[in-house]
Amino acid sequence: MQPSTTDPGKTTTALARAGGPGSPALGWVLLACGVVGLSAALVLLVEKFRLVADPAYVPSCSISPLLSCGSVMSTPQAEVFGFPNPILGVAGFAALVAVAVTILAGARLPSWYWVGLTVGTGLGAVFVHWLIFQSLYRIGALCPYCMVVWVVTVTALVAVLARWSTAGALPRWVATYASSLAVAWVLLVAGLIAVRFWDYWVAGL
Repeated sequence: MQPSTTDPGKTTTALARAGGPGSPALGWVLLACGVVGLSAALVLLVEKFRLVADPAYVPSCSISPLLSCGSVMSTPQAEVFGFPNPILGVAGFAALVAVAVTILAGARLPSWYWVGLTVGTGLGAVFVHWLIFQSLYRIGALCPYCMVVWVVTVTALVAVLARWSTAGALPRWVATYASSLAVAWVLLVAGLIAVRFWDYWVAGL
């Protein structure tokens, strides 16, 4: 069996003709990711405002010493760019919802539109992985709503990459195993969480 490779010439051609409508499946996946992510980001933003107004306020997502939005919100990592991170989430996921609706409407989108969507979801995924590292190995606490954002961000990226795969710009297996890739990522992060906080889980038994 020959290894899966992508010919540079074919990749360039695929990129050039990448414009066009997205599949309904892609539209629905992005819509679901956008709605769920937007909802989580809005809740986080409201909780952040309440916490700023009243430092004694306990966020609804602060369930235990480990699952505590309040612990995460009070750290510098929660305001990387000088304002609450959920503002980025609200803007980004609102844009994702708009893109999803456009795709479901059957609009033919130019190739630069798809490139922009890929860059946007890619940057979101990079930021999410930085936040995962910070939560696990620096802050030592998990924000339930943040974890929801992690999952939908990566899922959206995998869905977009799958479209590039069907266009021939990426190996075919990316589209074939897109669902498996997303599930494997969730299991990997869950494994990292289990290992990192193993003592906490054991102590709770």
